[in-house]
Amino acid sequence: MTAAVSWDYSGLGVIVTGGTRGIGLKMAEAFLSAGARVAVCGRTAPEQLPQAAGRQAVFHACDVRDAAACRNFVSAVAADFDRIDVLVNNAGGSPEAEAATVSPRFSEAIIALNLTSAVHLSQAVHATMAGQAEGGSIINIASVSGTRPSPGTAVYAAAKAGLLGLTRSLAQEWGPAIRVNAIVVGMIATEHADETYGAGAAQAEIARSIPLKRLGTGEDISQAALFLGSSAAAFVSGAALEVHGGGDWPLFMDILRRHGHGKERDGEAGQG
Repeated sequence: MTAAVSWDYSGLGVIVTGGTRGIGLKMAEAFLSAGARVAVCGRTAPEQLPQAAGRQAVFHACDVRDAAACRNFVSAVAADFDRIDVLVNNAGGSPEAEAATVSPRFSEAIIALNLTSAVHLSQAVHATMAGQAEGGSIINIASVSGTRPSPGTAVYAAAKAGLLGLTRSLAQEWGPAIRVNAIVVGMIATEHADETYGAGAAQAEIARSIPLKRLGTGEDISQAALFLGSSAAAFVSGAALEVHGGGDWPLFMDILRRHGHGKERDGEAGQG
């Protein structure tokens, strides 16, 4: 792996929703390491806040599904930091659920968490970012589930697909002051990887199916977020940056190989 790039966010204010665990925690730590003041939120305070380079994130209790709570959260951060330069809409997720029998209440909650929350928070930071000479950057954490079929998490996939549409539309409406981009996250090894990808043998097999031969890390996503929030991405808006190690291996290729067709195709491809 290559060394992480050094970024300078000294004096800037950053919000990372869901920034107390998983990918969100790693992003909060990365922005702190880069010199930013960081605010994170959740429904309950964690036992330990994100910290790095002698700095610690500020926690605010906020249910991101509630528009009023989002406005109050953002107002408090703006008053504390006197600016908001980057918003990372990271809060999200979904348990598996059978689409044929899932309850309306479940579906509405998943859409609220993974899509509507980004609308609430983006609206809440708009006035502050648009009023700053330097503008601001909104980064939506999307998923490969929103770009391909996702059986078992159909509503989650629909919400993440909607998040990509929101990203493109807000980039059009809010430029040039505010850049809006998305990170399309692939299979990432977090502290709860066993719950998502199974035990060691299953994870190893999944890793072998990825072109870069490993699961991603929170640091991989953090570096992408640091890039998109920085002046290095000054002409990047409305983009969906895919951070998935090359993507999923097509199932039909495995079927072909099991039937002895893949080797033949490889040989034909190598002929002049």
